[in-house]
Amino acid sequence: MKSNEVPLNPVDAGVAPLELYFDLVFVFAITQITVVMAHDLGAESILRGALLLGLIWSGWAGYAWLGNLAVAHASTMRNLVLTAMAAIFVLALSIPEAFHDARHGLDGPWVVASCYLVFRTLHLWMYWRLSASDPPMRSQLTRFAPAVLCGTALMFCAAATHGAVQTWLWVAALAADFVGIAVGGARGWRLRSTSHFSERHGQILIIALGESILAIGVAVRGDAISWPIIATAVLGLLVATALWWIYFDVTATQAEHRLRDEPADTRARLAGNAYSLLHLPMVLGIVLTALGLKKVVQYAGADEHHTLRDPLEGFILLALLGGIILYLLAHAAFRTVLGLGVYRGRLLAVAALALLWLLGPHLPGHTMLILVAATMASVIIEESVTHAGQRSLLAAS
Repeated sequence: MKSNEVPLNPVDAGVAPLELYFDLVFVFAITQITVVMAHDLGAESILRGALLLGLIWSGWAGYAWLGNLAVAHASTMRNLVLTAMAAIFVLALSIPEAFHDARHGLDGPWVVASCYLVFRTLHLWMYWRLSASDPPMRSQLTRFAPAVLCGTALMFCAAATHGAVQTWLWVAALAADFVGIAVGGARGWRLRSTSHFSERHGQILIIALGESILAIGVAVRGDAISWPIIATAVLGLLVATALWWIYFDVTATQAEHRLRDEPADTRARLAGNAYSLLHLPMVLGIVLTALGLKKVVQYAGADEHHTLRDPLEGFILLALLGGIILYLLAHAAFRTVLGLGVYRGRLLAVAALALLWLLGPHLPGHTMLILVAATMASVIIEESVTHAGQRSLLAAS
């Protein structure tokens, strides 16, 4: 290997400490997105939060593929990752001003677009270096790069506008990114370590679930501890635990084995569809659930306008129930794409949550949270019994 070449990962590589450190900025970014959505909870704030998450996810997924290919602690990769980390950190700082610039400072939308440009350009540059001796990867990169640059250019256009036009330009930017990925295909991408890839995506779900726990705690910060706060917080933790269980109890291991057994020439396409695409709605579902839990726990605290005896407002129901339903459906799609089958109990939970959504305006907030937690607990209990043998086989493999 030449001195200026970046070493490639072994096929059994795990996630490097630098990658875990890199992911910490996404903890902050997800927290910022939740704050933006909660500030003025409504259709526009939820849409804009989803757009922010989608574009940040697209960039994160690119670095997950890059980290799977190249050794993270090699000097060139390390310097690139740390520089990209600084760019996404500044972007995260600017998220509250991504659509509405504050006075007496830098223009927030332009800062967000500029940081995103740096973040994605560094990624493309490193892939260009790594593909120097790999013509199929170089060809794939030339098909992929225009979509990334087009999406970034649309973000700069959005920075010069306001209101609905700005939002629709963000939609176009996100669409350009994902349509470009779909059109470009996966023929030239390389997936070296399936264990690294599945572990990395599992860890980003843990980060998102951590945000849901953080949201519960932040919701009652400064309030005197009380039995309603304790009960509501524990029920919220139960819901978050159920989301963790659904992914990590059996599916995470099954998915990694399935990806490992996929032939090398189609493995990258399967990884892109199952992980890079379908984990985004899972993360969005967790973020929405965290937002809903935060609002419900606030009802148990010192909220001057609501108590847990009041029905949950429409967009709180949308966040709480819609978030869980989105997560469950995305998880079902994830298992389907991998050929693992769908658990019937989880689809029944989706139906039960949809019914609760319809009944929401007529149920007190505490009753709604109890029923949601009971629904998710039933999924855990049912699967603990029916899939005990499968769990044992996976543990022994």
